[in-house]
Amino acid sequence: MKILVPVKRVASLDDEFELRDDGRDVDPDFCEHDLNEFDEYALEAAVQIKEAAPEGAVEVVVLTVGPEDADDVLRKALAKGADRAIRVDDEDLADADRVAIARVIARVAENEAPDLVLCGAQSADQGHAQTGMSVGALLGWARTAVVSKLEFKPGAAFAQVERELEGGLVERLEVETPAVLTIQLGINTPRYASLRSIKQANAKAIECLSPHDIGLADGEIGAAGALSRVRRVFVPERGRGEIITGTPSQQAARLLEIITEVNG
Repeated sequence: MKILVPVKRVASLDDEFELRDDGRDVDPDFCEHDLNEFDEYALEAAVQIKEAAPEGAVEVVVLTVGPEDADDVLRKALAKGADRAIRVDDEDLADADRVAIARVIARVAENEAPDLVLCGAQSADQGHAQTGMSVGALLGWARTAVVSKLEFKPGAAFAQVERELEGGLVERLEVETPAVLTIQLGINTPRYASLRSIKQANAKAIECLSPHDIGLADGEIGAAGALSRVRRVFVPERGRGEIITGTPSQQAARLLEIITEVNG
């Protein structure tokens, strides 16, 4: 049995930063990078399933889409218990959106044939929460988002999951495998990697593939395969609060003035 865990190298901003010259993203010189927090919980869920099974019964494969710099998050995942790491890279992937990235992940999933694909519920830097569900849609597999509890035994035809709904409700589901699940924070406690496991992870090879290696055509990757594009990134102007005083009729009149000003 195999579990595929897509992971992302996310960016966090310094207190002060500048945008790129093209205005479409933050200058990378002002970013720090690490493994996406949501993906750490997905990885821990996969490793726990592996540890509960007989030795050698489950293989955990981590996957990232990005340049060579992303190897550090793969090695971190290997140190935390993943068995194998894959990185898909191509200069044309730089302008890929969530759907184009999901297309890469889905094609790797087709080639690897896992029983489960466990994704983080969203990325800490952009928070679109679209990639995991897009992977499930592209594969045509069962899929469930924001999973807060997971029970699965290798070889089982179904996974038992719980997911959070509005108002504090919890939905309990039985999901047919193969399936794509996006994992919520708090489902478990991600482990720390030991010094020994870090050294072992640094010695492991990372399989580097291009989109063509996994069977994708030029029109399916990067900007050509994207359904959206970033037009501009900007820091919004800060508004000012106003305390509206007076009688109820005066307050209503002032509120109407504000609404009219905002709507032009």
